[in-house]
Amino acid sequence: MKLLAGNSNPKLAQDVASYLEIPLTQASVRRFADEEIFVEIHENVRGEDVFVLQSTSAPANDNLMELLICIDALRRASAKRITAVIPYFGYARQDRKPGPRTPISAKLVANLITTAGASRVLSVDLHAGQIQGFFDLPVDNLFAAPVMSADIQARHPGQAGKLMVVSPDVGGVVRARALARRLDNAPLAIVDKRRERPGESEVMNIIGDVSGRFCILIDDIVDSAGTLCNAAQALVNAGAAGVVAYVTHGVLSGGAVARVEGSALTELVITDSIGSTQPVTEAKKIRHLTMAPLLGEAIRRISDESSVSSLFD
Repeated sequence: MKLLAGNSNPKLAQDVASYLEIPLTQASVRRFADEEIFVEIHENVRGEDVFVLQSTSAPANDNLMELLICIDALRRASAKRITAVIPYFGYARQDRKPGPRTPISAKLVANLITTAGASRVLSVDLHAGQIQGFFDLPVDNLFAAPVMSADIQARHPGQAGKLMVVSPDVGGVVRARALARRLDNAPLAIVDKRRERPGESEVMNIIGDVSGRFCILIDDIVDSAGTLCNAAQALVNAGAAGVVAYVTHGVLSGGAVARVEGSALTELVITDSIGSTQPVTEAKKIRHLTMAPLLGEAIRRISDESSVSSLFD
């Protein structure tokens, strides 16, 4: 087994390598003067089972091209199997046509990864489950819920009887229900919102009684943080005793960090699927959970040809 890392999230790659007790594969992933990407593998990978770890987060296009060129370099170096490990799958929100004459970019990215020469894909909390069907190769979609539930139980033991899991929109109910089941079947609430335009949301109603409850907002992606902050304020207005948000992918673009810092949220907990910027690292209300053990164990099981789904039983 070999583990190759792009430049999107070097710390996570090193943490995964440490978990697996293997060194990162020696390679150069650099830019020419005109910003073209060049990849050179400095080790023999012929006949090897190689995992390429690269989130396609911002700058999304650069990181995506790095991933594609790494896969192509490995394929041309006769690697036996190439698994694209993509903790955060960029373009996942463009998974359907929201209007006429618009692309389905998630399908295009799936085609690019397949054509580049990947044998399989490993990702975490895909924005839409149907993206697995966009690939004509095996896809393992890991879930952050076990990591989050363990952290909630460790950090908030005194709230055990008051916990309520809240989905910030109707589309996230399945994800919220899965987390609630892990928290001793905690009750569930839903924030009903109306989105007038992309990047903006208006909280309209809360389905469920949150009065006196310690609310856990759960989502897969936080980008502008408008939805989360509006939902937190609505929950507090409805009588919630406290609101903490757990989100898998902390995109946190634009003024999102400042918005979180000034919100009714007690804390925003994100995973390290995306490398943190300096404002995110310095934010007082934002905390990180590592996905390295989960990713490392999934990589080990794929290499050993053992069950990955049993990780979540």
